[in-house]
Amino acid sequence: MTDVVMPQMGESIVEGTLTKWLKKAGDTVGMDEPLFEISTDKVDTEIPSPAAGVLAEVLVQEGQTIQVNAVVARISDGNDGKTAPEPAKTETSLKEPDPVAEPVAVKTEPTPGPPPNAVAAPAAAVPAPAGPLSPLVRRMARENNIDLTRVTGTGAGGRITKDDVEAFMKGAPAAVAAPVSAEPVPATPAPAPVVPTPVAKAAGPVAKTRTEPMSIMRQKIAEHMVMSKRTSAHVTTVHRVDMTKVAKMRAKHKDAFAARHGMSLTFLPFVTRAAAEALAQFPLLNASIDGTNIVYHDEINVGIAVALDGGLIVPVIKAADEKNVTGLQRSIVDLAARARAKQLKPDEIQGGTFSITNFGSFGSVFATPVINQPQVAILGVGTVEKVAAVVDDAIAIRSQCFLALTFDHRLIDGALADQFTAKVKSVLENWSEDIL
Repeated sequence: MTDVVMPQMGESIVEGTLTKWLKKAGDTVGMDEPLFEISTDKVDTEIPSPAAGVLAEVLVQEGQTIQVNAVVARISDGNDGKTAPEPAKTETSLKEPDPVAEPVAVKTEPTPGPPPNAVAAPAAAVPAPAGPLSPLVRRMARENNIDLTRVTGTGAGGRITKDDVEAFMKGAPAAVAAPVSAEPVPATPAPAPVVPTPVAKAAGPVAKTRTEPMSIMRQKIAEHMVMSKRTSAHVTTVHRVDMTKVAKMRAKHKDAFAARHGMSLTFLPFVTRAAAEALAQFPLLNASIDGTNIVYHDEINVGIAVALDGGLIVPVIKAADEKNVTGLQRSIVDLAARARAKQLKPDEIQGGTFSITNFGSFGSVFATPVINQPQVAILGVGTVEKVAAVVDDAIAIRSQCFLALTFDHRLIDGALADQFTAKVKSVLENWSEDIL
């Protein structure tokens, strides 16, 4: 029997939410076949099976948040005698006596006592939803005033999942409140005239709103961003960079580069290469803080922010200082594609020592990025655009962008931050490295 554990998806991650099972108890799974999905503040991804066999038991339900390394399921290799169908047989045998007991209960009910009490009894004894309810399902039901006894569960054992609640909300938006208000109305005829409130009509049309819960990933990102601002003393310095040499080299090689490597050549690997060189010269920006201690990292591992639908993730390029522009572009394309396909491995989002976010890809000139804890700095790259600039007392057309470095003022002072950014600027403005 092989234990399936909640993996650690980042050095600062201590828990994750199991959002969806891709297999159910009794299913055959292969080695590295996607088994379930998890969501943390850094990643929303599929977790592969650590072994081949049969999913013998599921210990954690969808929507539950658990600590890393906690056992979430067990996989049988077929030799230990434990398979998933056994629990199913046990459940069936437990349910068999119920039909025998039912006739007895039916015979005791035909004692019509007071009719009013007979009406009140079923209302109090509303059947409970099948299986345990996750915190996410309970919160969705509470925020949207949903009677969970009216929701059909499609999870294991008839358990109600997040998808079931969302499907109910889409399929019967107005049916939630109807059964609640239908019974009291004939019993209380007096308040009926009060319902049409003239004041509400005089106030004008009511604004239409829609409320839906945040995704687990969105919640974790929010928590991580607030924690980062609360932890670090954020300061941002902005430098204008002349990218003309890089732009000309990129224009010269981009067609041959795409033909040879099957991918586009962007500005981001140039900036990453320059940042890695600057980090080697200014190691304090590649460090982190542990209480009152400074932790210096031997490797330069650069995290690249990747935008996802409804969130973002920061996969890490290990030993970024050892790669040229071609290697960095290949790593960026590969990590971004697998991040969007939820195929990143746990170690590919761990160990980052510095981060870069390319908000310029969406046309932003510059911004003030938030530090990715436990790092002490993050570099933001604005869009590269042609502008009129003064060069040797003459007006010239130059390709320029803004670099915004946000740093933790607890460890890094403004002078050091500007020296670091000036080094990045110098490498880019005097680019001479051959990329092919």
